[in-house]
Amino acid sequence: MAGWMRMGLQLFASVLRKAGALTVGTVTLGARTLGTVALCAAAACSRPPAAPVPEPIEVEPIPVTRETALRLVPRDQLPLLLDDGNWESLRLALDRNLRWLARQKSDRVFVFGPRRVEAAELRAALTLMDSWLDGDPSPEELAVRIAQAFDVLESVGNAEGEMLFTGYYVPVIEGSLRRTSRFNVPIYSPPGDIIKVDLGLFSEQWKGMRTAGRLRGKTLVPYPDRGEIRRTGVLRGREIAWAEDRVDLFFIEVQGSGVLRLPSGSERRIGYAGANGREYRSIGRLLIDEGKIEREKVSMQSIRSYLAEHPDDIDRVLDYNTSVVFFRWLDGPPLGNLGFPVTAGRSIAVDQKLFPSGAFGFVVTDLPAMGTDGRTVAEAPLTRFVFAQDRGGAIRGANRADFFWGRGAEAAERAGVMKQGGRLFFLVPRVEEEELEG
Repeated sequence: MAGWMRMGLQLFASVLRKAGALTVGTVTLGARTLGTVALCAAAACSRPPAAPVPEPIEVEPIPVTRETALRLVPRDQLPLLLDDGNWESLRLALDRNLRWLARQKSDRVFVFGPRRVEAAELRAALTLMDSWLDGDPSPEELAVRIAQAFDVLESVGNAEGEMLFTGYYVPVIEGSLRRTSRFNVPIYSPPGDIIKVDLGLFSEQWKGMRTAGRLRGKTLVPYPDRGEIRRTGVLRGREIAWAEDRVDLFFIEVQGSGVLRLPSGSERRIGYAGANGREYRSIGRLLIDEGKIEREKVSMQSIRSYLAEHPDDIDRVLDYNTSVVFFRWLDGPPLGNLGFPVTAGRSIAVDQKLFPSGAFGFVVTDLPAMGTDGRTVAEAPLTRFVFAQDRGGAIRGANRADFFWGRGAEAAERAGVMKQGGRLFFLVPRVEEEELEG
């Protein structure tokens, strides 16, 4: 054995004397190193054990708060504040915002990320903007004036800095004030035994969070979910009207309000009056996860198509969303959470635990349309001044905004397919840098 090893080393040494060295991969080995390698191989040396690979450390994301949901945009990086809408709708939404602000205490403080602004300051700035609109400025003229008078803050979005814009609208469905063989889907008013709970009263960490339940003895327990309400008839006697189609009614729940077209041809509006306190769960997400609809093709229209083609699956799919909305009769147009009507193309719903009610904003996204393959496509840019005049149960986080499209077939089409990226800005009265430093 020793002889064969010696012959092998002599052979390697001969090669090295001719070549000077040998390159293996990216490492150059000289005679001494190669001799050591050969010796180790011949003697069946074992390598030292590899260092253990450390387990990956999971870092909990820092929760976004009202103070961190917005960041100030440097003045040399401001977006082009060019509005592609009409001044009539902007003036209408602005007037509603000013009327709401007039009801607030002048010293009420609104938190816009790092900025704190009093109601009186917001009212003064928006009143000035209202006077500019009286002069019917061009989009370019208004953009310049607003950039000069306002500071701009941008939503931080999600962990990747991304935004998701969806849409909502006022659905019109067939309904009746009496139950018939045709109209047999109940529309419920809030039950008398439901108890609403403001969790913020129990702990500061739960501020802004609410739930609902009912008493069982002296214990507050969850209220029945959608499936239990449907199966047991626990809310029998709380009907205010009847719908023809349960899928139609489900999407009114999602929108928060809608219109019933009665057999007489007249119409009556219903609106949100509460919920059962259960978790809102997206049936679109369910159908994606189950492979029923491709992620890129999910929309209100594709969900409706799936349910129409699979009527035996309707109960299971709808029951996945355990949250149930209760309704009341409404007079006049749809109201946002400010108590004033929302304006088509100008009102947005946001998470008002992060963004102030009535905030003046600007969106940069795309006009949605359905492509020939069923996927949402961008028809054109959508750049618009808006106001945070509404909120929604599914609109949570700094990366979400729901754009109000109004009423009618086009509004339903736009809202149903909207799932656009983009940027969300809010504008506050401008403060000079010296004032901020002070």
